[in-house]
Amino acid sequence: MATVTTTALACLLAGAALAGCGSGGSGEDRSAGDLLDEANATMRKLDSVTVDITNRTTSGATVTSRLVTDLVSRCRSKTEMSGGAALEQIRLGETDYVRPNRAYLQEWKKIPGATGEQKLWVKTPVDPAGSGDGLTSCERPFESFGTAKKGGSTRVGGTKAVELIVTDKADKKGTYTFYVAEEGEPYLLKTVYKNGAQHTTTSFSAFDEPLGIRAPKAGEVLSLPGGSG
Repeated sequence: MATVTTTALACLLAGAALAGCGSGGSGEDRSAGDLLDEANATMRKLDSVTVDITNRTTSGATVTSRLVTDLVSRCRSKTEMSGGAALEQIRLGETDYVRPNRAYLQEWKKIPGATGEQKLWVKTPVDPAGSGDGLTSCERPFESFGTAKKGGSTRVGGTKAVELIVTDKADKKGTYTFYVAEEGEPYLLKTVYKNGAQHTTTSFSAFDEPLGIRAPKAGEVLSLPGGSG
C-alpha cells in the first residue's frame, strides 16, 4: 500500500496536466488537451502556490499534506497521517529543516523509546539524489500525460471551472479529473485521482501570494553531523 500511495501522491503533487495542440478560441470550442496545456503553462509561471492533498485508501488510512512553495527551492510542508504521525519540513535552497512528532518517530523510524514531543528542528543538507527519505521537493513540473476529454462545468471554491477527465495507459485502473478555472486566469484548481485502492484529492490555491518562509530560530535547531551550522 505504501508504494501505491507514494506513487499517486508524487503524480498528483506534480500537478500534472496534458499537452494540447495549441491555443486560441473559446473554452467551448477548444479541446480538453488545449485547456490543460494552457493550465500547465499558467501554473509553471507562478512564483508561489499552496498545494493541499488528501489521500484515502480502502484500508481506512488517510494522509493529508500542505505544501507552500515557490516551485523552485523554497518551501514549507506538513504531512499528517491517520495514526497521528506528522512530519514538518522547511526547505531553503540546499538546506532542509525537518521536525517529526513523537508518533512519526515511533511509527516510521521505529524508535519505540521516543516518549517526548520533538520540539527541535533537525538541520541537514538537501540530498540531491532524492534518496526516498520522505522529504518533499519544492518543484512541481506540471508535466503532460494521458488522454483527456471534457466533463461538465462546476464550481471550485466559488470559481467556475471545467472538468477534464484523463485516462492513461500506464494506469489502466485509475482515472484523473482536473478542474481548470474558467474565470480569470486558467489556473489548475483541483485534481481528483481514483482507482480501486485509493482516492486522492489535490487542491491548488494562494496563487502568487507572498510565501513568508523563514528558517527556524537558532535555538530551535539541532544540526546533524556533516551539516552546516
